[in-house]
Amino acid sequence: MVMTAKVLVEVDTRRCASSGNCADVAPEVFTQDDETGVVVLLEAHPAPESTADVEQAESLCPARAIQLSAEA
Repeated sequence: MVMTAKVLVEVDTRRCASSGNCADVAPEVFTQDDETGVVVLLEAHPAPESTADVEQAESLCPARAIQLSAEA
């Protein structure tokens, strides 16, 4: 999925498998809790130039804990 509009990022921390893929590919948007390893969303409305990284993070998430939607 290639989005051209501004992206809204949401995460489901209950589903997170703590793989760290998201933080590896889009560190400007995601990090991990130091104690639990669970995803921490840093930016729900990332800059347009981060869209490709965020889409890759979504596709790499083994738990499907990342949801993307286009904003108007």
